[in-house]
Amino acid sequence: MSRLYKHRFKHRFFLTTDHFIHTLRSTVVGSPAKPLSDCRKHRKVFLMTENILITGGAGYVGSHTCQALAAKGFLPVCLDNLINGHQSAVQWGPFVRGDIADTSILDRIFSDYQPKAVIHFAAYAYVGESVEDPAKYYRNNVAGSISLLEAMRRNGCKNIVFSSSCATYGIPERVPIPEDHRQLPINPYGRSKLMIEQIIRDYGSAYGIRYAILRYFNAAGADPQGRIGEDHNPETHLLPILLQTVLGRRHYTEVYGTDYDTPDGTAIRDYIHVSDLASAHILSLKYLAQTAQGLCVNLGTGQGRSVTEVIQAVRQVTGKPVAYRNVGRRPGDPPSLVAKADRACSLLGWKPDIVDIREIVATAWNWHRSKEERT
Repeated sequence: MSRLYKHRFKHRFFLTTDHFIHTLRSTVVGSPAKPLSDCRKHRKVFLMTENILITGGAGYVGSHTCQALAAKGFLPVCLDNLINGHQSAVQWGPFVRGDIADTSILDRIFSDYQPKAVIHFAAYAYVGESVEDPAKYYRNNVAGSISLLEAMRRNGCKNIVFSSSCATYGIPERVPIPEDHRQLPINPYGRSKLMIEQIIRDYGSAYGIRYAILRYFNAAGADPQGRIGEDHNPETHLLPILLQTVLGRRHYTEVYGTDYDTPDGTAIRDYIHVSDLASAHILSLKYLAQTAQGLCVNLGTGQGRSVTEVIQAVRQVTGKPVAYRNVGRRPGDPPSLVAKADRACSLLGWKPDIVDIREIVATAWNWHRSKEERT
């Protein structure tokens, strides 16, 4: 893609194919009276670059990955139903509002944009909700993923990068957790991710789908430039809850358990910056382009931080007190979840850049403050 097209479309999104063509008429062609057939010819310019379909691209990790892809010269095509995502986070490529269960929308995207690969984020991801309504999770996460894989088969797309989770391991038997650790998830959310992993492998064996399965640990932080960040509703992640408390949007943060067998009694997690997660997806695309071998790796820093350490980091970064209350443990919460991520380093050449918990907090704080100022 030429520098002109990259520049003009870097921060544009398109609601529909017609919106895409209209933008071409007014922005690329430069004349609203240009014939529509001529505008369609200009769409070939976009097919000269690497188009990547991003399901769930309006979500937290998805939007940061779209940003990283665009910076590397890819065109991220975002598909999101906006149930949990935010259209304002789609800033780096075409946007299609729709669901992965909708075969007609999927076929249209594959026809219009001819993506070279799919990065699959779209999923429900609330553990508690999955226990209360498992059907919702199996229908959306599992059946929806099959719908996506079938669309890939119909349209000859052979590459998928899948957003999996350390929740597939369940209660760890050893820490740090390697990829060959037994997978015994303890909730429907984790089981849905494990099912998709197995289905993708089967599609690889039977239909030649090349895959990279990335098991995230605790995604955290925000775009260092403050353009996008973590914005869930309801919010269940520790760092944004602490920052919301500092900003006065919550009275206090609940700390679930202070009697774990850890140095300070609070649970330990491996916090990986969202931009480092995004870079791993790009390296996975490169890996799939070079080999037919399937890939499954953990993504984490290999360093665990306790809840108390995160609270201290928030105090240091914000310069403000953090109100919190110690409450009982949540059922199923393990004392420690830390990744053994050597495999991602050796196979992908991936290494996280932002590992200091204070730096991770600082990027999130910058985004939350700017969001507060805008509202």
